[in-house]
Amino acid sequence: MSSLFDLTGKVAIVTGSSRGIGRAIAERMAEAGAHVAISSRKLEACEAVADAINARHPGAALAQAANISSKDDLRRLVERTRESFGPIDILVCNAASNPHFGPMADIADEKFRKVLDNNIIANHWLVQMVAPDMAARGEGAIIIVSSIGGMRGSKAIGAYNISKAADFQLARNLAVELGPHGIRANSIAPGLIKTDFARALWENETIRGNVLANTPLSRIGEPDDVAGAAVFLASPAGRFITGQTIVVDGGLTISAAGV
Repeated sequence: MSSLFDLTGKVAIVTGSSRGIGRAIAERMAEAGAHVAISSRKLEACEAVADAINARHPGAALAQAANISSKDDLRRLVERTRESFGPIDILVCNAASNPHFGPMADIADEKFRKVLDNNIIANHWLVQMVAPDMAARGEGAIIIVSSIGGMRGSKAIGAYNISKAADFQLARNLAVELGPHGIRANSIAPGLIKTDFARALWENETIRGNVLANTPLSRIGEPDDVAGAAVFLASPAGRFITGQTIVVDGGLTISAAGV
């Protein structure tokens, strides 16, 4: 059974992988045998993660800073990964932005555009850059880390949720376009995960209490909970899955809240 989850020799790019969900995905993919490119805005943070991975799996990781709002940064990330490890087999679009917390009536245009640019268009750019490698070999896995927010409305993170709903459709459309080339595209929709990115939510007593009260597993998620789904989708175990969204939320979205 272990061979179903084997990523030996595969090359993966994981954006936003200096901490939280992205770091957990990169660590677990390296553990499964993949070479991984660690990327976020700050090189020092990327190097710390790459060093930690290489201490356990020598030569498995490299660090490359990239701001997802910069197409040139992303191009350099892809080129450096390709030069160091070879053609890209796995792309995990995890990095995202959420610069506004509050009603959409109050969001400034530039903040709304930043959410859409970073959470949707940057993913599109990366896919354009790596899909030729995958198509040339007749296989590949694209994973977009979205959110259950894309399935719901919100009084506090509406713009973010809109972008995450678009990510679901991005994965579906990529699955249709790239499937004939052997490339699979899926998304993961985490619920509330204990990361720095979601700190404003899980540290809010009202929000935290509501989530815990309506989550069948009665806890907030951990980054590793999402990493397992990512390894599954990238590995032979997920080879006949494409265009789908895997919800990782402890059952929150199926809970009969208020009944």
